[in-house]
Amino acid sequence: MIPVTEFRQFTTDQNPRLRVLKPWWDVFTEYICTAMLMIGVFGCTLQLTQDKIACLPIHQSDPYLKNTTCNHITGQHDHSGAPHMSADSGVQEMFGRKNNLDVHQYIYVNYLCYEKALHWYAKYFPYLVVINSIIFMICSSFWFKFPGTSSKIELFISILGKCFDSPWTTRALSEVSEERKEEKMVVWRRDVFSKTNSLTDGLVQEEETVGLLRSASTKSKAEKKLAEQPPDTSALDKKEGEQAKALFEKVKKFRSHVEEADILYFMYVLQTCLKVFMVILIIIYSAVLVSNIKLEVPCSVDAQFTGFDTFCCSHTKAHLFAKLAYCYICLLSVYGLVCFYTLYWLVHRPLKEYSYDTMRLETGITDIPDLKNDFAFLLHLSDQYDALYAKRFAVFLSEVSEGRLRQMNMNNEWTAEKLRQRLSRNAQERLELHLLMLSGLPDTVFEMAEVEVLKLELLTEVTIPGSVAQMSCLQELCLVHCPAKLQLAALHHLRSSLRVLRLTFDGPEQVPMWMYTLHSLEELHLTGSLSHELQRSPSLDTLRELRSLKLLVLRCRLPKVPHSVTDVGAHLQKLRIYNEGGKLHSFSSLKKMSALTSLELVGCELERIPHAVFSLANLQALDLKDNRLTSAEEVLSLQHCRRLTTLKLWHNGITCVPDHIRKLRSLESLHLCWNKISSLPAGLFYCVKLRHLDLSHNLLASLPPEVRILQNLQFLSAAHNALASLPDELFSCRRLQTLLLGHNSLSSLSPKVAQLTQLVQLELKDNGLEALPPEIGECRLLRRSGLAVEDTLFDLLPAEVRAQMKDS
Repeated sequence: MIPVTEFRQFTTDQNPRLRVLKPWWDVFTEYICTAMLMIGVFGCTLQLTQDKIACLPIHQSDPYLKNTTCNHITGQHDHSGAPHMSADSGVQEMFGRKNNLDVHQYIYVNYLCYEKALHWYAKYFPYLVVINSIIFMICSSFWFKFPGTSSKIELFISILGKCFDSPWTTRALSEVSEERKEEKMVVWRRDVFSKTNSLTDGLVQEEETVGLLRSASTKSKAEKKLAEQPPDTSALDKKEGEQAKALFEKVKKFRSHVEEADILYFMYVLQTCLKVFMVILIIIYSAVLVSNIKLEVPCSVDAQFTGFDTFCCSHTKAHLFAKLAYCYICLLSVYGLVCFYTLYWLVHRPLKEYSYDTMRLETGITDIPDLKNDFAFLLHLSDQYDALYAKRFAVFLSEVSEGRLRQMNMNNEWTAEKLRQRLSRNAQERLELHLLMLSGLPDTVFEMAEVEVLKLELLTEVTIPGSVAQMSCLQELCLVHCPAKLQLAALHHLRSSLRVLRLTFDGPEQVPMWMYTLHSLEELHLTGSLSHELQRSPSLDTLRELRSLKLLVLRCRLPKVPHSVTDVGAHLQKLRIYNEGGKLHSFSSLKKMSALTSLELVGCELERIPHAVFSLANLQALDLKDNRLTSAEEVLSLQHCRRLTTLKLWHNGITCVPDHIRKLRSLESLHLCWNKISSLPAGLFYCVKLRHLDLSHNLLASLPPEVRILQNLQFLSAAHNALASLPDELFSCRRLQTLLLGHNSLSSLSPKVAQLTQLVQLELKDNGLEALPPEIGECRLLRRSGLAVEDTLFDLLPAEVRAQMKDS
């Protein structure tokens, strides 16, 4: 005999955590199954331990008794053994019919009639009850055991239990609860104040204004009490924080695998429908066959074994089995009603969607997503057990909650001492903090008041809080592929303190809107695409609020100068456009930039100098590097730019320089390097204010003697050309400090080099020089480190010259 406990262990899951997914109807049906199983086991026990049936023969001489029921055995005939009253004694005498049957024949007839005459339902009723009960128990746990669902259910229950017990859940909900209490208190105060008279309203407004303007030294009693409280003891340690972080990852993976499927819902509906079908079937055949459980059963037996062919048998357990059968049918009816309710719940309610609308209102966490399919169905089932499970689980569905945890872990990892080890001086000699590829921005960054430049590269989900005001020295913010949000307090602070902003992005949608409100910004550097895929014109909002902007740098592939640049045209002084090889077509916006003093159009595929440049009356520097200029005929129109002092036409394909370049009387710096110039016009050297002239990397074979006119020349580079000789007039430029003549074909250097008394740097490498003139020693400022020449040539100089030029 199998105990009931073993049946229960076989038919139900041994993991007690599965109760989370067992609603009240599943638990109730389990109790009903247990009761039905006990009925079956009790009936089986009775049937196996006691006599099943007892039979008596019907005398063959009574022809009227044949083919009758057992009720005729107890008739009124004398010969049939009926009671008879004796006339003499007055005593009732009992007479029985003698049949000469021994006990073995009775046993034989009992067993034979049990198998032959007793109805099968009366015989096997207890076994049917046991089998049906076991089937019901198996059906109730079918979706827990099914291979396609068991692993998902186990994982879900494991994650749900960990989310429920996680210290992070308690911390997050307690913080939300405190915030909601504060909000309710504010609302309550407003409601109370709204019911008072206008005088009271005025006093309240005055009190609130004073509270806003109150200094830190005059705190209220509540604020002082709060400040005196000890630090939060519920803060998570590093291990608990890592566990919560791992839970967030598990929830994400589980959601991605389960939310798209609905096999769990389908299996639960299938098992419910199966139970309903079985209940209907069992109730029907039980109600029809229960009447076959009778106390008296007629039986026909072959007369050659006993001498009798008709017996009347008594089913000894018929009365009890009938009562158990009716009780079993009642339990089945209740079981069926519960199954019908379950089926109604499955079909009537939208179980494939789980909404957190109420949760969002209660907690204020608005980013909790609604769930679908199997994920939603599992949470609906857990709600039947305890709605708090879904509420605590929602903490791990929220990106806000995950962000808070990430922030806390990051603060523990990146302490202020560790961040100070990453401080360095940048090219501008400013103290810079560079953070690369972090999952967020540590709050400890804002404790470093000495930082002048904050560079954030490849950081995700960055929100700059109001505590940035503690960084009193911060003047420059650099965001490299790092979309950042600002809290309102941080925006107010950066509006008045930030001077330089550098942004690197992929598309115009990543340009933050708060950038357009920084009215104290002086430099703005934008690197990335400002055009949408389907829109060729650059997308840049108005820059009208940038009232202090002096420098604008655009490293983008622009088809034209953005129209919004004209919003700052009245005060913008420097504009740099690095177009990275994209052709720049329209320059009409440049005409409105009257205050522009420096313009750089680099890599814009220009074939001529734009006419819009000639209208910039205040222009002082023009850089047209990396374009497609082949001639410089338009430089004549640059004479309208009367303040132009620097002209850079380098890295182009210019073959000749026009003679009318002499019109640029104010020119002080001219860059013509990396072109294809083979000769220079005499007019070039009538730009008498030239102090810097770069002619390197060209095809020059000689320098005109008019070079002597440039008496203000301090820097001259003619390296990487084809110079075979130098004019003596070159050495009359007495103010020359740097002379670069490397990589040419010079065979000798004139002794007149001694006239360059201010020479600091002289490059003569890779020429055909056989010796250096000893007169080079008269260049008193020239040292060995400033003389770029082969060591063999230097060693040929007199010893006193070499000693004089030795670095001190």
